[in-house]
Amino acid sequence: MIIAISVLLLVNGVYNVVVWPRFLKRIVADPRARDDQGRATTFLRVHVILISVALVLAALSLVFGVLGLLGVGV
Repeated sequence: MIIAISVLLLVNGVYNVVVWPRFLKRIVADPRARDDQGRATTFLRVHVILISVALVLAALSLVFGVLGLLGVGV
């Protein structure tokens, strides 16, 4: 069971690391990301925060997935 959960954590981590940075590029290029003076809008700030949290969780998933496969008890 531990191996299955570890693999699931690894798949989750890899998926999020692949998907979110590509989404961030689209958000930054969106016209709603900057106001007329070129400053970041709430739209951009909120999405950067959400993507950052998702990437931190992805990193944790990867770490715990590897630890689980190595049999390291946490």
